[in-house]
Amino acid sequence: MKRPSGRALDALRDVSLETDVSKYAEGSCLAKFGETHVLCTASIEDSVPPFLRNTGRGWVTAEYGMLPRSTETRISRRRAAESGRTQEIQRLIGRSLRAITRLDGFGERQIRIDCDVLQADGGTRTASITGGYVALHLAFQHMLSIDAIKEIPFSNSVAAISCGLWEGDAVLDLDYAEDSTAQADANFVFTGSGGIVEVQGTAEGDPFSHDEFFALMELAKKGVDELGVLQNAALGL
Repeated sequence: MKRPSGRALDALRDVSLETDVSKYAEGSCLAKFGETHVLCTASIEDSVPPFLRNTGRGWVTAEYGMLPRSTETRISRRRAAESGRTQEIQRLIGRSLRAITRLDGFGERQIRIDCDVLQADGGTRTASITGGYVALHLAFQHMLSIDAIKEIPFSNSVAAISCGLWEGDAVLDLDYAEDSTAQADANFVFTGSGGIVEVQGTAEGDPFSHDEFFALMELAKKGVDELGVLQNAALGL
């Protein structure tokens, strides 16, 4: 069956990763996955959480939020910030970025990644991770340019994408029209070399099979490979 967007089953939405969109942040990226737009900024702080003091190690953390009119009806700013969903997503973003960052490679500093959803049409958490990596990379490039570090402390790259079962087919990069009616949906976070950072999958009705899960995973690998090319292009690598 034809997807609502007209895309092929294995096609990403139109994706753009625009860098240096914030005047003040050490790193910034506006990640657009179709009609989902997320502003990701990286801010360097010369302090770390108490449990890391005097260890020589840094920290990467994330905050996520949806602007009040990022959806069809207004979201209360305070309610959005306090929701369990918000807490879950920002922890996912932080875990994903720390998984490929050498925390002993940039001193006792904390880098805070803020992911603000300007417009939501499905896949905001995966767009946040993909754009957050670009913003973090740019922050490290800034540190390198002022001799605060000797090399960029990454062990790998990271990106994320959603997949789902829609009308019986495995499809890549769900927008809201598909996500809201999917039989199953999953978010995959992979490193650039194919390592699995995190998988979140849910059946919305009947359970899905092993074969269907692995079909989703193969689609996700393809999507993350394509996102990696776009990340490198945005960073000039």
